[in-house]
Amino acid sequence: MIVNQLTEQRAFTTADGSTIKSLLDRTNAPVVRQSLAEAALEPGSATTRHYHRLSEEIYFILEGEACIEINGETRDVTRGDAILIPPGDWHQIRATETSALRFLCCCAPPYSHDDTYFE
Repeated sequence: MIVNQLTEQRAFTTADGSTIKSLLDRTNAPVVRQSLAEAALEPGSATTRHYHRLSEEIYFILEGEACIEINGETRDVTRGDAILIPPGDWHQIRATETSALRFLCCCAPPYSHDDTYFE
């Protein structure tokens, strides 16, 4: 059985600019098909617009408010919202100017810097 505690995970910056703590991925568990991380953005900051060729992503907003753009379509999101980002879809998430953003990010297959592509 593998149980990882969020507070025990070391934060790092992903290729898209968000700060994440991997809860379960290839670096800390025998994960094969998916990964789960907590991501954070400071108020007013955003990820760099990007896509993943292989990974399907699901974001689940834990705290804060943001605007997400997927393939040119934008939508405001807040705590409790779940967002599907299919492989190949360009996307960017931006925290509002007034609130920090925390969200879970599930990737299948697991997140990899090598599967992150920019304009």
